[in-house]
Amino acid sequence: MKIGLLSDTHGHCDPRIADLFAGVGHILHAGDIGRESVLDELRAIAPVTAVLGNTDHELEHCGCRDVERRTLGGRKFLVVHVGHPHDLAADVKRLVFEGEKPDMVVFGHTHRPEKLVVRGVTFFNPGPAGHGRVGHPRSVAIAEISGDGAMETRWLPLE
Repeated sequence: MKIGLLSDTHGHCDPRIADLFAGVGHILHAGDIGRESVLDELRAIAPVTAVLGNTDHELEHCGCRDVERRTLGGRKFLVVHVGHPHDLAADVKRLVFEGEKPDMVVFGHTHRPEKLVVRGVTFFNPGPAGHGRVGHPRSVAIAEISGDGAMETRWLPLE
């Protein structure tokens, strides 16, 4: 199964995303969506699970929450906007490290593509898919889960 990963669109759904995400079975958006139309464009590609970011105050009506859990391809994902392991809120930290640990935390907010493993959990930031900040390349990512459950991730540049 292929899963599209993105964050920080800030109201801009790059038209290249449709081609980059061709064939994905699901899309995880880690917040700072910007406009509901971004979700509509992504839903035209595949089902979407999205969380609210710190700039998404107007989108609370769209059914998005602050934290989402999904099991896709036999792997457990937790999606949150502010999810760097050193910046986790106490309630999110409990979700990640206690009980039913996710295989991957998909997060955004920092506008930096990043992958690190802490206490057996992969923390993955696909990078900013919207208008990037100086020094931070725009990107999305794909997580691919093989039949034996192995998961590979790769960034796809939007520059």
